[in-house]
Amino acid sequence: MDAPFTEDLSIIKQLKANLESCILGKAAEVELLLTAALAGGHVLLEDVPGTGKTVLIKALAKSVEGQFRRIQCNPDLLPTDITGVAIYHPKQETFLFRPGPVMTNILLADEINRATTKTQSALLEAMEERHVTVDGDRHPLPSPFLLLATQNPIDFEGTYVLPEAQLDRFMMKFSLGYPDHETEKKMLFTQASSHPVDRLEPVTDVGRVTEMQQRVKDVHVDDAVADYVVTITRKTREHSSVFLGASPRATIALLQAAKALAYVRERDYVIPDDIKYLSPYVLGHRMILHSEARIDGLTVETVLQSIFGQVRVPVRLEK
Repeated sequence: MDAPFTEDLSIIKQLKANLESCILGKAAEVELLLTAALAGGHVLLEDVPGTGKTVLIKALAKSVEGQFRRIQCNPDLLPTDITGVAIYHPKQETFLFRPGPVMTNILLADEINRATTKTQSALLEAMEERHVTVDGDRHPLPSPFLLLATQNPIDFEGTYVLPEAQLDRFMMKFSLGYPDHETEKKMLFTQASSHPVDRLEPVTDVGRVTEMQQRVKDVHVDDAVADYVVTITRKTREHSSVFLGASPRATIALLQAAKALAYVRERDYVIPDDIKYLSPYVLGHRMILHSEARIDGLTVETVLQSIFGQVRVPVRLEK
């Protein structure tokens, strides 16, 4: 192992410890969030209220000393409330750009499905191209830029379903879920005097995160593993139960996430198990099943499992 890789692993372990001290009993979800962050991808957290979605995001921002902004989405939120607006300055006789909350390292879009589709679309350019265009002028976002959005699955009144084009720009979608009995009991004592987020200390900075993202891109991917990724995503488009399968963007996102997961798990190469583990989180929200399949009780998870059974797993035979 070279020195940067060893140092990165130490930072990743400290980041895990920081986040797990705020969100108890959610080691797997913490690993997924760090994987997405190192892959440069955006995350959609869908869960019931009060499970710690916002806390997890704030803990990540504090741990990397990144700029953090929060948007509380609601129906009267305008696109310019996110991107910023050009305001006329009478003394200078020109329009000056006043940046919106999107100009940050970590942006929390809380309850994103409460914003109108017009306002949601203001995030599309930022998510994909890492810049916003206001009055014809392009404004680059800080690096790194990570959008973490939350939505509640049980609220229907006053909500707007995220269109497929926007869902496709989220690298991952997952839930935190309720803690078990012992973990929830432990929470009573850890938050008795103050919240764990208030006691967090930064373990790195955004500059180092950007460097780590670059090193993640150099993680080795064997040609057979790359073929495995492409075959899986193409099978989602061909499956008889699937109305809309994963896009080519999803293929790229799956491989990027697999590289980051390998890095988080102290490897400089991707294995097929990385692909299988991440597929439900990376491909699941991009797939739409036929209504007949849903009536028959099929889910995206069961369809993916059937696809895994159809695709040969690449193996290396050592002599």
